[in-house]
Amino acid sequence: MAKTSRIRAVRRPPQVRRKPATGKPQAGKSPQKSSGAESPYHHGDLHDALLKAAQTVLERDSLPGLTLRAVAREAGVSHAAPTHHFGDLTGLLSELAAVGFRNFNAALTAASATGATPVERALARARAYLAYARAQPGMYQLMFRTERLDMNRPALKEASNISFAGLAQVVGIAHSGDIATDALSMEQAAQIARTWSLAHGFAMLVLAGRLDYMLDRLPGRPDAEVLFVEALKTGLRPPQ
Repeated sequence: MAKTSRIRAVRRPPQVRRKPATGKPQAGKSPQKSSGAESPYHHGDLHDALLKAAQTVLERDSLPGLTLRAVAREAGVSHAAPTHHFGDLTGLLSELAAVGFRNFNAALTAASATGATPVERALARARAYLAYARAQPGMYQLMFRTERLDMNRPALKEASNISFAGLAQVVGIAHSGDIATDALSMEQAAQIARTWSLAHGFAMLVLAGRLDYMLDRLPGRPDAEVLFVEALKTGLRPPQ
């Protein structure tokens, strides 16, 4: 008698119906950016954005903390971006110092317009000089760190020359008229050097806190600006 074979029915898994796509991103996945999305710095303003980032790093972390990578990180761009725009750290520092000189010159020029007499205009510029150094100590000190700068870089050379011409003009008005900065006499050079040394040296002493001992012993404990103006008055007073 022949054996009959039994065939077992194979059950197929139930079909899963897929929901139609709704166009919404799946959970945990971010939507893809369109190829035309703009970067934070577009239309060629990355150069200025890097300089602003550099100034932020400079005032926050001081000069030792100002590196190309730190600037790129602050600006939110690739580490190669500062090199592309400035070449190296010296180039970046030089362009940043040029910005400092331009802002410095603008502040002094605006201050001098408030004085009614030559001496008042000169003293107003002096106050603005000290105020700038105190407000932006990192930038001010960078402007005079010649060993870290390329003084032949056109932007820096132009801005620093304008600053020197402004100083010479103040000294000239207070003493003997206009001074041609491309042909100084020894007397003119001595007058400029004396005024500049006093202003710069005083500003550096204030930034270092070295005048606090003296100010604490003056009646009413005046601000450093008061002492600064008194120190300048004799040198800026025209000869009798």
